[in-house]
Amino acid sequence: MSVLIVGGSGFLGAELVRQAVAAGGRPAATFHSGACDDGRATWHRLDLRDPIRLEKVLDTVAPAVLINAMSGGADWAATAEGGMRLAQAAARRSIRLVHVSSDAVFSGTGRDSYDESCLPDPLTPYGAAKAAAETAVRLLCPDAAVARTSLIIGHGRSEHEQLVHALAAGTRQGALFTDDIRCPVHVNDLAAALWEIALSNAAGVFHLAGPDALSRYELGELIARRDGLDPARLPSARRSGTGLPGGLDVRLDSRTTQQKLRTRLRGAREFLSGNRPEPN
Repeated sequence: MSVLIVGGSGFLGAELVRQAVAAGGRPAATFHSGACDDGRATWHRLDLRDPIRLEKVLDTVAPAVLINAMSGGADWAATAEGGMRLAQAAARRSIRLVHVSSDAVFSGTGRDSYDESCLPDPLTPYGAAKAAAETAVRLLCPDAAVARTSLIIGHGRSEHEQLVHALAAGTRQGALFTDDIRCPVHVNDLAAALWEIALSNAAGVFHLAGPDALSRYELGELIARRDGLDPARLPSARRSGTGLPGGLDVRLDSRTTQQKLRTRLRGAREFLSGNRPEPN
């Protein structure tokens, strides 16, 4: 079965590639800038803002399954319009589509948690772009899967782990917020769950986050202890009152999705309980 991983050079995308290869496959994957020398996949340069290039890549790969693991940030043309363009192409070519979305589609106000039935109410440009792409996928590809996730951790290479090390070393300014709550997930668990969904006929919205709701500061403490750093060196602050946009307390409730999966989504207290970053 031919597979295309959009955003294969990113943190999550690289783990999707690794697991596909470990299962005996040779996936196709895309990158946006900089050459990829990972010979485990066949690589294609792709900018989702370029419809002609997208069609060329799809013609070359002819995928049966497409996983969109690209972040795109707050760039509306890449994240929102690019996601819509990918959904249009998948629908036209009858490609199985799994679209990775984010807890940023929620405001974090007025609810204890968000399950798969909750409608997006984003507060940031990134959240709005992700919500727009979700809507397009669900309307254009009724058989597609939209998978929302939270902070992705693992192997010491995530941006959150790197930030903790920089703050502890004093090489970066900033602080970890004590009132900014999320449900971190391990990149290995997330990628395995995405593959399980992708290779099934499951459709609709899925939540793929860990069961532990932690502040960014609490998460930083766990990372520091695992890596032998002094948590007391981590600066803390409250985000409320700073004027920074985005939801404060966004807890993805993944219980309904978890009941459908063989893959167990571990909580951060479990997967960060070791003494060093997990081997890849």
